[in-house]
Amino acid sequence: MEQKRVYEQVGVAMTSRSYAEYEKMFILRSEDLIGKRVLDVAGGASSFTTEARQLGIFSEAVDPLYEKSAEAIAAHGLHEIDLVAAKMEKLQDVYDWSYYGSIEKHRKGRVESLRRFVKDYSSYDAASRYHVSFLPSLPFEDASFDLVLCSHFLFLYEEQFDFAFHQAAVHELVRVCKPGGEVRIYPLLNFGTVEYSRLSELISGLAMEGFSAQKRVARLPFLPNSHEFLCIIKHPSA
Repeated sequence: MEQKRVYEQVGVAMTSRSYAEYEKMFILRSEDLIGKRVLDVAGGASSFTTEARQLGIFSEAVDPLYEKSAEAIAAHGLHEIDLVAAKMEKLQDVYDWSYYGSIEKHRKGRVESLRRFVKDYSSYDAASRYHVSFLPSLPFEDASFDLVLCSHFLFLYEEQFDFAFHQAAVHELVRVCKPGGEVRIYPLLNFGTVEYSRLSELISGLAMEGFSAQKRVARLPFLPNSHEFLCIIKHPSA
């Protein structure tokens, strides 16, 4: 039997994704978010926050990465982009390229998102929207955000973080979400392209606490089995 070919990752990767990718991952409608406060957790060097703010969305991001200088992030980001491209070269037949087009176009998109991020991160007031923190602890008051997003972190790293960490992290995302707001997490799979093994248990636990947690269809075709995100609705009475 042929061995399954998967993306190999040691440690937590730094990423630089665009606003357009977030729209696809989380099924976002810009017009619904204008004037809302949005948090990008484990945002890395993605340009989501700066692009969102240009649209009138009060977006902020949090990541341990923000301990570093703009120059250090830029250098590390370019290294990561080249490393990812080299890994994808060996697995390009595994992925669905209908959105990105090719490895080179994928790489160019990452470089552009990194450039936009670094420009904004270098601004005099960047500390007001880029916050240093390590899950499962976030430096915000309860019920601070209308929408909380977490891309390519939690479930993807199933082998590195245990169930207790995932429970604590998800509860922290819900804590900083406003009543009536939502937490959205993508993707639902690990690096083996298999759904997080304890997702049902996690969803059941949230339901017992009064939260609605459900899988919804995402629209970013690329990784095998990455067609869903988790939406947690924080009801006003919860």
